[in-house]
Amino acid sequence: MKSKALAVRLLNLRYMRVKVLFFGMLKDIAGKASDELEPGGGASVGTVFNHYAELYPRLREMASSIVLARNQEFAPAATLVEDGDEIAFLPPVSGGIGGFAREIEDTEGHFFALTRDRIDTAGLAARLLRGEDGAVVNFEGVVRNNTKGRRTLYLDYECYETLAVRTMAAIGREIAAAHSIGRIAMVHRLGRLQIGESSVAVIVTAPHRRPAFEAALEGINRLKRVVPVWKKEYFEDGEVWVEGEWDENAPVAARS
Repeated sequence: MKSKALAVRLLNLRYMRVKVLFFGMLKDIAGKASDELEPGGGASVGTVFNHYAELYPRLREMASSIVLARNQEFAPAATLVEDGDEIAFLPPVSGGIGGFAREIEDTEGHFFALTRDRIDTAGLAARLLRGEDGAVVNFEGVVRNNTKGRRTLYLDYECYETLAVRTMAAIGREIAAAHSIGRIAMVHRLGRLQIGESSVAVIVTAPHRRPAFEAALEGINRLKRVVPVWKKEYFEDGEVWVEGEWDENAPVAARS
């Protein structure tokens, strides 16, 4: 019986299949948004990345800035993969109230979401406010009409939705624990945005203004370096994926 079970296990390892996702500029490099691969037994996330880096050398060149994920969680290259896993390659992040594409509201009243509709910051603030709060700080990132003097027509935002909203929630809870605030909300908009529209909002309520300001600043700074959201900027004479920079602790592919 044991030998039969071992044989079945080895057979399953041999025919292990994983789904691979490409985001942002990596989607353009690979020429597709997703693929399926049979990496074989004992394969790691780094093994999967190396397979595609051989097919698309540009991935190898960018390895020090590509972050890896397994099943909607950041993952070091050495992480072993299993049959049915979802592996994602994430380029540097590019540092929306209506219907939310994804949302998390925890028991403390913090709120994190992705939307393709206009971000209603006043509605979010009203949602967060408690009777003991004496300050509301609202940061909004807005689409501007140029980049280094080059006229911008509009932006397109995309993200790894499940990982993005979970990462925002993790950041927000850490900030709430570190500052004397009441509640925090983070909302990022996806899809096409016109000049003057808000792409991201961080709202903080607190009994006093200083911790509210500090928490909001930390929130947007960390969001832009860790949350997997990418933007493509469209100009009169072309378009480009905006390259940002990952947080120094992110599990980049080059560490494989």
